[in-house]
Amino acid sequence: MKRAIVVGAGFGGLALAIRLQSAGVATTIVEARDKPGGRAYFWERPTDAGTFTFDAGPTVITDPAALHELWALTGQDIARDVELMPVMPFYRLNWRDGTSFDYSNDDAQLHAEIARLNTDDVAGYRRFLDYSGNVYREGYEKLGSAAFLDFGQMVAAAPALIRYQAWRSVYSVVSGFVKNEKLRQALSFHTLLVGGNPMTTSAIYALIHKLERDGGVWFARGGTNKLVAGMVALFERLGGTLRLGDPVARIETLGDRATGITTASGWSGEADAVATNADVMHSYRDLLAGSRSAQRRVGRLESKRWSPSLFVVHFGIKGAWPGIPHHMILFGPRYRELLADIYDHGVLAEDFSLYLHHPTVTDPSLAPEGHSTFYALAPVPHLGKFPVDWAEIGPILEKRILDEIGARLIPDIHERIVTKFSYAPSDFAHDLNAHLGSAFSLEPILTQSAFFRVHNRDANIPNLYFVGAGTHPGAGIPGVVMSAKATAKLMLEQK
Repeated sequence: MKRAIVVGAGFGGLALAIRLQSAGVATTIVEARDKPGGRAYFWERPTDAGTFTFDAGPTVITDPAALHELWALTGQDIARDVELMPVMPFYRLNWRDGTSFDYSNDDAQLHAEIARLNTDDVAGYRRFLDYSGNVYREGYEKLGSAAFLDFGQMVAAAPALIRYQAWRSVYSVVSGFVKNEKLRQALSFHTLLVGGNPMTTSAIYALIHKLERDGGVWFARGGTNKLVAGMVALFERLGGTLRLGDPVARIETLGDRATGITTASGWSGEADAVATNADVMHSYRDLLAGSRSAQRRVGRLESKRWSPSLFVVHFGIKGAWPGIPHHMILFGPRYRELLADIYDHGVLAEDFSLYLHHPTVTDPSLAPEGHSTFYALAPVPHLGKFPVDWAEIGPILEKRILDEIGARLIPDIHERIVTKFSYAPSDFAHDLNAHLGSAFSLEPILTQSAFFRVHNRDANIPNLYFVGAGTHPGAGIPGVVMSAKATAKLMLEQK
């Protein structure tokens, strides 16, 4: 293989392109938007006070070793392009009754936090950590970068899945180790960061706890967008080409081969292989509209379960807030019932839980002096379950979210706001071609994981590949970077 085209410049597409270019494959990335990053887009908002920088997300960087590896492929160091800053605590979890829980990998501090909730659960947590370490080794180290192309690979993985009761949910397994309900929430909410319901997502995803403990939680100085910029700098330094602002209109096929792409502007590129980091439904339904085999996949994808969407309020305010950590989870009054409303019932409930991102406590440069940048994120049903006009609903939900933050953290928040805007499920659908406005692609349940997820290589078009959240192993920065490793291996073996 001499030439490759990658559709989409999200983390998965960038990581794949870096691997291909490092191996001597002339690689072109074609990106629809004016900036690279995909879901890791960013905005700059000028005000009289100065300019605020807002990351779209993701904002939690884990498994930095997987990122270091991309630079190491050509003997380079990530520090040349990106400064990763440690975040501590990883998260502060807060409940409406005033209880807070600082979650980190500092054992002494963490055990003290657990003991404050329930002394007996310290021993249970240690057992959970052992379990998490085991599923991390089986599910991430051994299988994270393995492409599941045939059912035999799933059969081979079955003994480990059975041993660690993969059919159970993360919440169920956590509940077997600890008894305090708040601690059960603290040790199970992580699946929400990859689009999974803790009540239904496979227990294998408990590996996220071990992943964070071993690798830490990090933030890129200047914002997640600077990690994207660093990856672009590495890719272009290696000789790769990035084409921005020109959406791919078609992936061209001839018989059972992908031959290249055609963009909205009319530009065409030929390639020995095409990989798509675009939404998997958009790729099959729209970009491959001319392929009969691809169209047969569309109906099957439509019948699958898709992760929920998000409603995100970005706001810049007057003042510095050193008492509010970088990452907070503000739990609402319900947990299981709220998740059922979002995932099952398609209800926009009156209550909600929030992820609050406060990057200026780590890097003040993201806001003018004397100001702070935040975003508050609420999981909401996707457009298939809750088909409303978000232009009408959005402002109402935005005010309720800001009111909740005001009641719990910043009493005069409305008076302090200098700039704000929201990002709704309809924006995910419009800007990212995300099916149903899903923020994380396919829901990560057991029957939609590994072999049962969209394969890294198409079964009928052998030089068509997939990378990113919709393929194995799934969403989140570590997941999509690992998917790039699996897909690159297949592509570099292509005859």
